[in-house]
Amino acid sequence: MAGSLVLAGYYALFGGVYSVFDMRAMRAERAALVDRLDSLIVRTDSLAQRADSLESDPLAIEREAREEQGLIREGEVVVRFHPVSEEEGTEEQPE
Repeated sequence: MAGSLVLAGYYALFGGVYSVFDMRAMRAERAALVDRLDSLIVRTDSLAQRADSLESDPLAIEREAREEQGLIREGEVVVRFHPVSEEEGTEEQPE
């Protein structure tokens, strides 16, 4: 009788479809998925707010056109700076 209880306890903890280790791993996986879901909800809300502002705010549309598309107004001049790589070194100053 005692042997049967020990065997049943062992099977309940370490055997079967969901052992203690499986349950622990599933809890960790669930926690990671909940964190991922929370970050995706925040990202979705942020994108929804951005979409709303682009639909209704002319300044947001202009900012998007300037920053993302590189558009300028008539009469403006675009000045672009190219970073100097380490291989190129610094430019020499004329004396």
